[in-house]
Amino acid sequence: MYVIELALKLNPVPLSVQRKNLRDAESLYQKVRQCLEKAHPRLIELTCEKIEGKKVSVLVDEILGVEIYEKTSASGGVKRPGFVFEE
Repeated sequence: MYVIELALKLNPVPLSVQRKNLRDAESLYQKVRQCLEKAHPRLIELTCEKIEGKKVSVLVDEILGVEIYEKTSASGGVKRPGFVFEE
């Protein structure tokens, strides 16, 4: 399972969606990046793979960053935000 996480302005909790395979996760990640680079379209719609019809729309101007990572059962699904350098 792969997680695409959006950091939003003035929101301490990130918005995240999951994709079952890497190809779909990378595709969504690139879509969000392109929206940020062009500041167009004004809204981006994210959908849920598990529950058909479940959607959320986000103003592109409110997105600060996007992150993609693999959700692993070894970590219990919990991760530290951002990037971690192992020592």
